[in-house]
Amino acid sequence: MAQYANIVRRALGQIGGHGGVRGFFVQLLRVNDVKTGALVGVDKYGNKYFEDNKNYFFGRHRWVIYTKEMNGKNTMWEVDGSMVPSEWHRWLHCMTDDPPTTHPPEPKKFLAEVHQFNVSGSSQQYVPFPTTSKKIHEWVPPKAGAQ
Repeated sequence: MAQYANIVRRALGQIGGHGGVRGFFVQLLRVNDVKTGALVGVDKYGNKYFEDNKNYFFGRHRWVIYTKEMNGKNTMWEVDGSMVPSEWHRWLHCMTDDPPTTHPPEPKKFLAEVHQFNVSGSSQQYVPFPTTSKKIHEWVPPKAGAQ
């Protein structure tokens, strides 16, 4: 009986941890995962970082809930791993145990001040200009009345 009470307690904790039934289902549809844990910090874009060492195994015990708007772009349904800034990436992937809220990293000159989205696979991606001739040419069918 205690096992069932524990299951009900965790289910109610999941629903309450996401702001009710609506928030629970929105989170489930956004990232296909619902977890509750201790809030470790919030970055300058509004992403929230959580940790739970008790209920989740190593590698799955730290996660991020992405913001709904970043750099003026609506990111409610278009979450991307590149939305995590570099200082939080270190903590999220267990490169360090100290989050940037307690131990801020030293500033680097080469890091961008405003985080940029990954545009690979979109119309804004970088495509280099070809400077060599093609080695394979496509076949052009002959005209119908050219004989």
